[in-house]
Amino acid sequence: MSVAPSFRLDGKRALITGAGRGIGRAIAEAYAEAGAEVILCARTNDEIESLAHSLQAQGGKASSLVSDVTDIAGFAALVANLPPVDIFVNNAGTNRPKPLSDVTEDDYDTVLDLNVKAAIFAAKAVSTAMVAADVPGSIINMSSQMGHVGAANRTLYCASKWAIEGFTKALAVELGPKDIRVNTICPTFIETPMTKPFLDDPDFKASVLDKIKLGRIGQVEDVAGAAVFLGSDASSMMTGSALMLDGGWTAD
Repeated sequence: MSVAPSFRLDGKRALITGAGRGIGRAIAEAYAEAGAEVILCARTNDEIESLAHSLQAQGGKASSLVSDVTDIAGFAALVANLPPVDIFVNNAGTNRPKPLSDVTEDDYDTVLDLNVKAAIFAAKAVSTAMVAADVPGSIINMSSQMGHVGAANRTLYCASKWAIEGFTKALAVELGPKDIRVNTICPTFIETPMTKPFLDDPDFKASVLDKIKLGRIGQVEDVAGAAVFLGSDASSMMTGSALMLDGGWTAD
């Protein structure tokens, strides 16, 4: 008789960047509920410290780690002093949507430095520690449906997420022999503080809903469920893959 796979995260330690709000916060809450010890990472202390206290009050294990992941050396030094983690959610990211004709070098540096450079070197720091400690694990790179299609006014964002998709596949090949899995989560538009200004525009929201076959804007809980799956033993044979949470956007 086969044994049902477990979606529990008991005994696992998870590091989540961009954990103070939105998708990162929802994943942290879901991980704590599933039994993981969560390390909440963000640039400012207030949000992650408040969340850590909230999770602890509910019986969870949580701590805060103040770090800007674009400080490559600083983040790596902090990771080197942590106990090895079993799950890394590489979630910090940004966007500056505008036509290419209006894109500046500062826009490029802001989006690509965080979404690509910082993400790659954050994964390097965490995976190096995993390998050194001989810890099997799961690295989850936060991508997007925009890592699989194109969209007007999102040349930089699409470029960054297509880069993360390629990086993820290559790192999965590299780390597979170490029993470290590497996958992406690819959400559609999710209601978060970052997307609120765009979704407040009725015309823009209507254009988004026209593309989403399920007919609704995504919620952070939709992403958190996928993150629990990828962090758990239920996904133990999954690596180098993209988990689409796009409501059918890329289906046609």
